[in-house]
Amino acid sequence: MNAESIKKASAIYFSLLKERVIDETSEHFEAYFEPEVRQTVLLMADESGTYIIEAPKRIHLVVQPTGSVFATNFTHMRDKHNQVETKKQFHLMSVILMSFLASVDQNQAAKIRTKREGISFYSLERKVNELIINWDRILKSNPNFGDEERIDMREVVTMWKYMEVDRDDASLRKVNKRTRIGLIASSMRLLETEGLVVILDWDDIPKVIPKQELFERIEYLYHDYERYEFMKKLVSEEEGEHAEDTQD
Repeated sequence: MNAESIKKASAIYFSLLKERVIDETSEHFEAYFEPEVRQTVLLMADESGTYIIEAPKRIHLVVQPTGSVFATNFTHMRDKHNQVETKKQFHLMSVILMSFLASVDQNQAAKIRTKREGISFYSLERKVNELIINWDRILKSNPNFGDEERIDMREVVTMWKYMEVDRDDASLRKVNKRTRIGLIASSMRLLETEGLVVILDWDDIPKVIPKQELFERIEYLYHDYERYEFMKKLVSEEEGEHAEDTQD
């Protein structure tokens, strides 16, 4: 491995650390696929606990869930994203994010539609509300629902149920995290910060548009995680399936 390959690999890796994604317009894109350079970048990623995703027109850098020098605990994440104030709020935001991802991660026609039209905050609020109502119903007959899955269902349900339903456009621009729409806005901002979505129409009907980077992240990374597939199924199941589970 020569010095020039190491130099190129270092430039590529540190560019990925800064930008998270480089595409075919980047000066580093073609250089990455030189065999020695690619091998070095992959080695650097592995040693630091990060992971390279190779999509047709983009290269992504993501942090591995465990064992990464870049992994952060809840406190550090809260410092970086001031939208997240408490662990309870984080758990509910995780449900919101998973509901959004489940809506996006469907058949090709649905992907094209959501990429073109996006998903409104109001539509996502209805989806999450239906999910929470269903979980609340299950908890009444099965108080241990969620324990096996390591999800504090009761905490999530209670927090959502008692949040204000605020549909005032002026309040949306303030992003009041104590309202349902406000918390949805904060959740989507997390994805926007990572360059995975675009948020539009703050003066009309706020909506979130998934970017191609998000679809690639889902295809080349999330589908490899059993937890993602499990959570997607959990937030996508019909009420009847849950009802059958509670009768066993």
